[in-house]
Amino acid sequence: MKITDTIDITVLMPAYNAGNYIGEAIRSVLDQSYRDFELLVINDGSTDNTGEVVRSFNDSRIVLLNTEHGGVSKALNTGLAEARGRYIARFDADDICLPGRLEKQFLFLEQHPDHVLTGSDAVYITENGEHLFNFACAGYHDTEIRNNLYTFCPVIHSAVMYRKAAVTLAGGYSLHAHNFEDYLLWVNIAAVGKLHNIPEPLIKVRFNPSSVTIDEKWRGERFRKLKRKIITSGSITQLEGEEILSIINMQNTLSIKTGAYHALCGKKLLTDNYRPAYARRHFVKAIHQSPSRWDNYALYAVSFFPKPFINWLHRRSPNKL
Repeated sequence: MKITDTIDITVLMPAYNAGNYIGEAIRSVLDQSYRDFELLVINDGSTDNTGEVVRSFNDSRIVLLNTEHGGVSKALNTGLAEARGRYIARFDADDICLPGRLEKQFLFLEQHPDHVLTGSDAVYITENGEHLFNFACAGYHDTEIRNNLYTFCPVIHSAVMYRKAAVTLAGGYSLHAHNFEDYLLWVNIAAVGKLHNIPEPLIKVRFNPSSVTIDEKWRGERFRKLKRKIITSGSITQLEGEEILSIINMQNTLSIKTGAYHALCGKKLLTDNYRPAYARRHFVKAIHQSPSRWDNYALYAVSFFPKPFINWLHRRSPNKL
């Protein structure tokens, strides 16, 4: 029987074959300074030991819902329908919550009723948990965020806490906006209320090759143009979603995703956390996975230049690095 009484926060965690990381993710939620929450895990048809890891925790705040594999948007909409929390704290099954995350975001939304969501800065780590770079949001206040809303995604999905009622009013997650269902939601929820980011890291985001998100340069120009059109209009058709999905499926191979992972890590280790020798190891792995991509060779060569030149190059051509 479904419990109908509301609580303050639902931590909403979709999980698909996340057995290697989900234990650490769950522990980081259970260790929060704010205690009045439920952790709703939507096991999206995993074929590994994800469900077993979740069940190994003896904590009444954990709710496990097993579903057939339908993708992250469907899992999130299922979770929204089941969530008891007034606020939804989105969280991914391979990330790590810092201890004060829920408390700080909850207090902000309680004190600012005109805001519908708040995100935060983040620390990015590799698949093995090594520090990669610190991410600072491009905007923190509503005006700053709106000024860049159609330029780039303003909020880290797994770092956001939002009002459930506002997301429901905005229509929830699109089943067609594959890989950018969050960005499209932020565009639509901006019509409901104000947006905000807390200017400090509240989570650690883990890059790993099995992640559904890869560097969009690897997706191709058609994907980027189609995505830009959808974000600008704030809507997506089923036909557009099918084209987006076909592009993703063509690239959904271990070789491409592994190559994209190492290329992205290498670039971040040059531009955000200058460690050129470490970056070169990633570029070599990216070249090994995708030897026909000339940009990996160029990045490898750039890594031998001094830091001031790399910073200058990045400022002139940020989309290249």
